[in-house]
Amino acid sequence: MKAIIVSSFGDEEVLKYQETETPTPAAGEVRVKIKAAGVNPVETYIRSGHYTALPALPYTPGNDGSGIVDAVGDGVEHLKKGDRVFVAAALARRNTGTYADYTVCDADAVRYLPQNLSFSEGAALGTPGLAATYALYSKAKIKPGETVFIHGASGGVGSLAVQLARRTGTFVMGTAGDPEGMTLIEKLGAHRAFNHRSPGYLEAVKQETGEHGPDVIIEMVANINLMKDLELLAKYGRVVIVGNHGTLEFDPRSAMTKDAVVMGMNIGNMPQEDYIANMYTLSAAMETGLHTIIGKELPLCQAEQAHRDVGEGKGGKVVLTVE
Repeated sequence: MKAIIVSSFGDEEVLKYQETETPTPAAGEVRVKIKAAGVNPVETYIRSGHYTALPALPYTPGNDGSGIVDAVGDGVEHLKKGDRVFVAAALARRNTGTYADYTVCDADAVRYLPQNLSFSEGAALGTPGLAATYALYSKAKIKPGETVFIHGASGGVGSLAVQLARRTGTFVMGTAGDPEGMTLIEKLGAHRAFNHRSPGYLEAVKQETGEHGPDVIIEMVANINLMKDLELLAKYGRVVIVGNHGTLEFDPRSAMTKDAVVMGMNIGNMPQEDYIANMYTLSAAMETGLHTIIGKELPLCQAEQAHRDVGEGKGGKVVLTVE
């Protein structure tokens, strides 16, 4: 089969499109004929060698994908050859990589892909979807009637969080950096959208809550927003840190005065029971209209360009398509 192989850590040029052996599923595993693979920022960090946990070389990148089940190992009962599926293998015990014609991973990491979604949409779901469900349900434990504020709601994780939070019966608000992003957030189900580049937008957010403040804040850039989040937050509120790009000076009194809880998260630490539950949540949501936003599609052989686009922060989810 053809796959992207990384034999040394470095810049985008280390992503080589070449022939390799087709993997065989063991007991409890599934082999999927990949039709599309999602590209995530973390994969660019790993490829460069600038990450806390690095795979043994050589390896094939990719945790997320979609395609058709090609073979199943012993003990797999919920999937069969020919099933249309998506793969979210970020927590799989074994994952041979989705930047390939075929991938093998734990059966728990594979779920049905509804007919109303394209393979590209399915490939874009895994890691962002797990991050969104982990933040909302495992960490914040959102409840119907609460107010949820999502910083960076037009991004991969944020756009899914908007849809999931709305489905849970919360009042949803989110931010984007331009009018197009604000329109997108509202189309996805947010009750209110704000431009985080506009002066005074946080005061407008607070006014929308009747000066109460949001019960839950999902934060994508904590080094910029965390202290402002704690000023905005309702008493007994929760802040979940999904992303961060630097350090900040933190005053514990900001949390103490609100009886606030600030939680970090890393989907790599997600307990197995949460992983399985969140996979079921994503599957059910997809069947009832949850969708991902695709920015660009490239053929698998152009993985180098895909990583370059992601590294430069070009808009939208990048997906690699496989013939």
